[in-house]
Amino acid sequence: MKVNTSDWRCVVRFVVLVVSVLWIGVSTAAFAEDEASVKRWQPLVTEGAPHKRHEAAFIECDGRFYLLGGRRIQPVDIFDPKTKTWTQGAQPPIEIHHFQPVVMGHQIWLAGAMTGRYPREKAVERVMVYDTRADEWSWGHTIPEERRRGGAGAVIHDGGLYLVCGIRNGHWDGWVSWLDRLDLATGQWEQLPDAPHVRDHFQTAVVGNKLYAAGGRKTSGVTKEVFSLTIPEVDVYDIDRGEWSTLPEESNLPTPRAGCFAISLDGRLLIAGGESSGQKTAHNEIESLDPETNQWETMSTFSTGRHGTGVIYYEGSLYTAAGSGGRGGGPELNTTERLPLDR
Repeated sequence: MKVNTSDWRCVVRFVVLVVSVLWIGVSTAAFAEDEASVKRWQPLVTEGAPHKRHEAAFIECDGRFYLLGGRRIQPVDIFDPKTKTWTQGAQPPIEIHHFQPVVMGHQIWLAGAMTGRYPREKAVERVMVYDTRADEWSWGHTIPEERRRGGAGAVIHDGGLYLVCGIRNGHWDGWVSWLDRLDLATGQWEQLPDAPHVRDHFQTAVVGNKLYAAGGRKTSGVTKEVFSLTIPEVDVYDIDRGEWSTLPEESNLPTPRAGCFAISLDGRLLIAGGESSGQKTAHNEIESLDPETNQWETMSTFSTGRHGTGVIYYEGSLYTAAGSGGRGGGPELNTTERLPLDR
């Protein structure tokens, strides 16, 4: 029997078409399932709103949320999560921006900050203190002149304030890999081993007894590379051993960016928001690292991407507010978002 090759070609084409349709269907279903597993934050309807600002700080203290600093001198914005109401507090004595806040009792300490105008902002000489009960600002510990910088990560852990990396000359140059510890009992600064990588415009967090430096960049106005020199590597400082290490390349931050926020939650490291040269809008990703496996996953996404603010965990939900919705200085935001967590 003679076989008609054109018939066979039709059969083969039909089989290929069926397989392709089935594959697309399976892939689409898997993609939809992955998308559904990534939680999306929701805008929160509030009474009043904070001032539009970025390069600021957002932190919880005694059950209230505080939005502090940012470009220009602006009052503290205070959020009550029970009533969903924004009110105002006192203005700081100077413009202060590019810092990660820490809580000490009922005070909020701001260390490793900048002041002044772009692109050669100056490092603030001392720790600034905001007393949440008195609604008053004051000056705290002096930072050694040879170790001053802005855009640094800061965290309080086990009786010490740790100040990580940063940049000495605003957005121009002077990137450092320094790690310093302020003994909260004695007020003395100690220089600890340098991190493996320089970085600025980032936040740090402690998970277990290890300090994580993830995100950030080498801000280089001097070479006109302000946004592009992001740092994908994740550096880890073992506080007990006093040693740094870098996670394997496959554990690099999946979405390298700066101006992002860090928080430790349920034994994981969360890196949220940020900006990069790859897109004009601010990033909305919240990526989560499991320190046991060193694997990242996208945990959730903001409703509106933002950088230059912070993330708070409080009573079963994550919160963020303000920041910049685009790369660089704007548009500045005054919105509040929340993500309830199933735990």
